[in-house]
Amino acid sequence: SSEFQIIDPIPFFTGEEEYEDQYTLSTLDYVIFDPGVFCEKNSVREFASYVLPPIYWCVFLFGLVGNSLVLAVYVYNRKLKTMTDTFLINLAIADILFLITLPFWAIAASHDWVFKTALCKAVNSMYSVNVYSGMLLLACISIDRYIAIVQATKAQKYQTKKLLISKLTCFIVWALSTGLSLPEILFSVVKEEFNSTTCTMSYPAELSKTFKVSVLSLKVTVAFCLPFLVMVFCYAMIIPILVQARGFQRHKALKVIFAVLSVFILSQLPYNSILVLRVLNAANINDFECATTQNIDIAYKITQSVAFLHCCLNPFIYVFVGVKFRSDLLKILQKCIGEQQWAKGLWGDNNKKPLSETRESKMGTLSL
Repeated sequence: SSEFQIIDPIPFFTGEEEYEDQYTLSTLDYVIFDPGVFCEKNSVREFASYVLPPIYWCVFLFGLVGNSLVLAVYVYNRKLKTMTDTFLINLAIADILFLITLPFWAIAASHDWVFKTALCKAVNSMYSVNVYSGMLLLACISIDRYIAIVQATKAQKYQTKKLLISKLTCFIVWALSTGLSLPEILFSVVKEEFNSTTCTMSYPAELSKTFKVSVLSLKVTVAFCLPFLVMVFCYAMIIPILVQARGFQRHKALKVIFAVLSVFILSQLPYNSILVLRVLNAANINDFECATTQNIDIAYKITQSVAFLHCCLNPFIYVFVGVKFRSDLLKILQKCIGEQQWAKGLWGDNNKKPLSETRESKMGTLSL
């Protein structure tokens, strides 16, 4: 018969999969064309071992530098004056905590999982918490900008409570993200199967396939669909206001909006589209042939790596574009190098002050 059904795969974990049962990376998958026929995925693992580690290390290094600079500026040179400030510093923390997991993924992609079960749980859960929190914080930033520009009059009523509201919102985001990551905390284990040591998700037998599919569906909904819809709505309301405005800040703010939406869509949409295919496959709504599942697995790895670039770009599209932030960053560098040597290096014998005070309009809240 030409019809076939994919049965639960043999567990295999290369380090970059959050839900082993859904994210099939087995070197051998059971596929029923006829009894006893298998779908081998050695090519998928070989692809991962060569391609993923250098990508993970590059994302780790560049992302760590960018987000560390954001934290440095807020710690040494800025006070949390606005709701966006609070969201941005929490976003940088979320990105850094996520980036810390990438070296473990790189090692696991090149070799087997060589760490203990406790670290397996920590890496999987830390990844999940910060995927949820990072995406939800992007939605919070969009809402804050919408209120500041479209609902400016109403926003004035909450000026005295804005920091309290932002801190409470961040607490809710972190608490919700931790709650949504309970499956990783509870079910991440280290297994030795088929001469491979893997860090994987191992669900108890009594949990139905519906639960497993729900976990993955929830991730797509909360970590992509919800933030995406919020961002589209907020910026769709903001753009007409900016179009009616005048001056340089209008063009700058519009560029920031298009950069934010473009980066989010280009980095997250392909990855989450592949996740939807995996949901369908895990739910047996679509039964893919062996060659198709191999291609989906490779596409998953590529799109996931692209999605990781978002944590490298966040500091640039949300923070570094701000004139005030760049000025504060230069002040920190000036203190580290020394004012005289800094001025000499930038301006030669000219004694001009390298930094100047810059006023930003309300519209500048988009570029911070």
